[in-house]
Amino acid sequence: MASDPQDMLSLSVREFVSAAGAKTPTPGGGSVAGVVGALSVALGQMSLNFTRGKKKYAEHEPYYEHLAGRLDRARRMFEGLIADDISAYGLYQQSGRMDDGPEKDQAVQLALAAAIDVPRESAKLALAVLTDLKDFAPKCSKWLISDLVAAGALAVAVARLADYNVRINVPQLTDRQAAADIHQASADDVKRAEGLLAEIDRACKELLP
Repeated sequence: MASDPQDMLSLSVREFVSAAGAKTPTPGGGSVAGVVGALSVALGQMSLNFTRGKKKYAEHEPYYEHLAGRLDRARRMFEGLIADDISAYGLYQQSGRMDDGPEKDQAVQLALAAAIDVPRESAKLALAVLTDLKDFAPKCSKWLISDLVAAGALAVAVARLADYNVRINVPQLTDRQAAADIHQASADDVKRAEGLLAEIDRACKELLP
């Protein structure tokens, strides 16, 4: 098994699943969210790659080229968030081992900030991907529609997973107003993600017989 967060992606699918199910704190929900996000983008990329290059969609080639770059960056960002999540948990573990006192309190709050920041970034990235998938839907081959919708469903799952991670951590923040604001923003992101998926679904239904 890979012990370095940066090596997590070197695991086979079977090894990653085994690691996620083991009695170890990482990889946990945040890392799984990163993998799900990367898979969401990958399905979007497959839908794009089977659509572009065909005469029927020639007018959209400049758009496809732009979208390809965005999806590639999004997938790499999700992959990076896997390592970020594991590193954030490592900070939290370190702060818990410190002696009680002001320094420990500060370290805990900083670790919590990192633990919250990763899922918030995951949710924002998921929303960006959903927006791209929504714009792509009317220009996607009808033979790839099911994969496109599946990509959207996985992106919504990322937003939900991110929200769960935020909700478990924000109660520990000493800044109660900041905690409430983060909690609300995370909930709003889930609603927005679900709304974008509904738009993708409607656009895809129009393309299907």
